[in-house]
Amino acid sequence: METKQKRLSIQEKRTQAVIMILNKMFEIAGHNVTYDDIKDRKDDWYTEWTMTVQQSKEWQDWGVDYLRKNLKMNKVLAENEMRWVNLQWGLKYNDLI
Repeated sequence: METKQKRLSIQEKRTQAVIMILNKMFEIAGHNVTYDDIKDRKDDWYTEWTMTVQQSKEWQDWGVDYLRKNLKMNKVLAENEMRWVNLQWGLKYNDLI
């Protein structure tokens, strides 16, 4: 007998999306860090690691695709959401001139 999985609420889906997006950011930037490593930190953890501008673009493009697919956002809304995520939690750039 199969058990039905509980459908996630929109807030649970959004929380899951943030976790996935942050994990992908660390992965693309080449850091061995996950959301679980930083979730309880109250300091400016996002200043400890860096990424290149190109890595940030790759991450934001991935995030837009993820949000469109998993949260059914249109492209403009997903792009705006990724800008907010980058502003809030994005790593600083190490090659910005």
